[in-house]
Amino acid sequence: MADERKTARESSGKAELNLETRLSIERTMLSHERTLMSWVRTATSLITFGFTIYKFFALELGSRAGLRTAQRIGPRQFAIVMIAIGLFGLVLAAIQNWQHRRHLRTTGIAAPYSFTTLAALLVGALGILALLAAAFGW
Repeated sequence: MADERKTARESSGKAELNLETRLSIERTMLSHERTLMSWVRTATSLITFGFTIYKFFALELGSRAGLRTAQRIGPRQFAIVMIAIGLFGLVLAAIQNWQHRRHLRTTGIAAPYSFTTLAALLVGALGILALLAAAFGW
């Protein structure tokens, strides 16, 4: 009877994993999710803080029209750098997450698609809008 089940599993092409292995794989996937989510949180902080600096100083300097000082890097450039760093980190984290999931799939493990990736895309869109707003002075 056990031999029949073994041959049935082997003929289907997928070996049945024991509970410990399945839970270990689940922990690995959740670990990748947490890592991407922490990068989304960091990118969101950088993007919103950069845009807030830009808008705050745009309003502050706008109220004092004649008091612009000569600086190498002003609030606008600083905001653009912060937003760009947030976007760059988010893109790298999304690529890393995609590579880990692809690796799991190539080993025969079903790695479902992630809703965290959708959150990363939405934050990335927010970052692109903030970058354009800061760059073009909207």
